[in-house]
Amino acid sequence: MTLTAAPKPATTSTGTPLPLVALPQGELLTVNSNDIPLIRDALGPGVHFKPLRLDLETGQWVVLAIFEPGAAVPLHYHTGIAQGYTLAGRWHYLEYPDQMQTAGSYLYEPAGSVHTFVSPADNTEDTVLLAFVEGGNVNFTEDGHFHSILDGVTIRHLTDALSQAQGLNGVQYIGGGAAGVVSVDA
Repeated sequence: MTLTAAPKPATTSTGTPLPLVALPQGELLTVNSNDIPLIRDALGPGVHFKPLRLDLETGQWVVLAIFEPGAAVPLHYHTGIAQGYTLAGRWHYLEYPDQMQTAGSYLYEPAGSVHTFVSPADNTEDTVLLAFVEGGNVNFTEDGHFHSILDGVTIRHLTDALSQAQGLNGVQYIGGGAAGVVSVDA
């Protein structure tokens, strides 16, 4: 992803200069999920997503995830916090079957949480979840062996590789900063 717009001078709506500590933002950093094509079966059969923000430097990633009825995400350990807001459908963690998450549910997971995501097979609609994740998910097989890591870098790779393989155009998301050496002269 290449940013081409140069930042505009930092001023208020009346043209008054902002304090020097203000971020010189020339445009809103915004995307519309309706304009982002769905990357299908990206995280397993029936598990699709739309990337919204992938910040490789901070390890933060935000996706709109869609789970078909019966889809699951394997047992995983969160290295950072995760937050989820259910927009449609229902789901639960295999380890907490009595705590069904439904449309309107907000879930906070502290770092170190371990669980298995399940979208019940008897769902009558897809489950749609807005997920905010810091760090990665360390994924395990059913018998408890290491399988893979899912983090912002992996999501970026999947976005690039699968959008090309699936012939998707216009996959846009908000990226992170640009790491580099900053030299401040006195």
